[in-house]
Amino acid sequence: MKKTIYSILKGTYLVNAGAYKKWRLILFFSSLALIMIASSHSADGKVHHIAKLQEDVKALRSEYVEKRAQLMGLKMESNLRDIMKHKDLFPSHTPPIKIVIASNTDKP
Repeated sequence: MKKTIYSILKGTYLVNAGAYKKWRLILFFSSLALIMIASSHSADGKVHHIAKLQEDVKALRSEYVEKRAQLMGLKMESNLRDIMKHKDLFPSHTPPIKIVIASNTDKP
């Protein structure tokens, strides 16, 4: 046991006669570790991207609510009267008249 640990620490474990099989195994595990690290980094990048997109969606929703409130304020009749007053346009004192046109569908 002591000899095996000493050979691993010294490095003779990987240079002996049967070291070819050990090197293949070490390279296989190393490549698996690299693939696992790469996939982990890829997943982390996607998580950060999703979080950024969610923040953007929240910002756009709040902007939408703000613009909708501004539009509702602009559509109010009192606001329109104030705007048109500067252009010398005033509301009519007489209400509009509805014109009804009777169609003659009974005649061939």
